[in-house]
Amino acid sequence: MAKLNREEIRDLARQFVKENPGGIRYSDLLSRIHEQHPETPPNSIAGAAWDLASRFPTEVAKPSRGLFIPANAHDGEIQSQHTEDSKVVSRVREEEIYAPFADWLKNELDEATVAVPIGGSGFREKWGTPDVVGVYKPLASHRIKFDLEIIAAEIKSDPQAPVVAFGQAAAYRLFAAKSYIVMSSELSERDYARLEALCMLFGIGLVLFDPNPTDPGFTIRVRAQRFSPDMFFVNEFADRLHQVDPSIFNKLFG
Repeated sequence: MAKLNREEIRDLARQFVKENPGGIRYSDLLSRIHEQHPETPPNSIAGAAWDLASRFPTEVAKPSRGLFIPANAHDGEIQSQHTEDSKVVSRVREEEIYAPFADWLKNELDEATVAVPIGGSGFREKWGTPDVVGVYKPLASHRIKFDLEIIAAEIKSDPQAPVVAFGQAAAYRLFAAKSYIVMSSELSERDYARLEALCMLFGIGLVLFDPNPTDPGFTIRVRAQRFSPDMFFVNEFADRLHQVDPSIFNKLFG
């Protein structure tokens, strides 16, 4: 099979974009073209496809970096398409991810000395109740001691809730030195691109997980930056936690 010329590459690229109303990443687009036409050099594919949105504005749109969508794909259509696709994957309850993430935060990411789920602890404070709280504190073996740090995480299994997750994770920065969003990997490409950009801009961590409570397969996409929290809200959070569950308070801060 002869290698594709520039116009043939663009025609095929536009076809792939049209077939993916939920969006297709630039790297995935190049890979698919090369898989179908391995005789075409990757550099030639990249050189012909990189400016699809500006060359064909009535057919291709670029809502965020590295993401192409059909120009006539409205938000509602994208959401509907993604919802239909995600029905194939069994939904997992957020509560089933709390304990696995607490363990992962402590043992794999190694950002907490101790971490516990508290999402259902009865705080009755929507914006001040993380699903998982970790504390990084000095151990007896540490030669140089340091002030403890609170790490807060908001977990969402609903791929349609990235804005809510971001708002809650941002609020946790009032009392937490680090804040994480933990989202289902079913998140659409368009939502992921925007959420990742926001997390990088505001220093919030981003972790994706597979909708499988026995093997969530957490992957770090953006590591949280360290900030100085407001000590008024740190103490308010600590007081509320101690009132609701002294045993959790002692496990974290004892």
